[in-house]
Amino acid sequence: MGTAAGSAFDTETLRRAIEGNTGNTLLSLYTDDAEVRIIDHDSQPSHPKVLHGRSEIAEMLDDVYSRDMTHKLDGCVVQGDRAAFSESCEYADGVRVLAESMITLRDGKIAEQIMIQAWDE
Repeated sequence: MGTAAGSAFDTETLRRAIEGNTGNTLLSLYTDDAEVRIIDHDSQPSHPKVLHGRSEIAEMLDDVYSRDMTHKLDGCVVQGDRAAFSESCEYADGVRVLAESMITLRDGKIAEQIMIQAWDE
């Protein structure tokens, strides 16, 4: 686990944000103009779902954190202005989700994120 040199971004902050009960803390880790690209079964690599800015990211996080599920940060590596992390989630009915993210940091906040996720069907 690590901390980006000269920034406020670290894995414990990310862990608390991901494992929290709302997406508010996680949202605070993004820049105002952040971009998130999501690749999964529904949004293939050639046509990813793209979220622009904190308001669109907030909508996604509100949806995700309104569900009856748990979230866990499995690991994170921070090096300079880049980080990668793994997150696992589980719905109350046992369905599991795994997400891998690569992020670019600006001034200690997430400016870009590419997330690849898969879930039980």
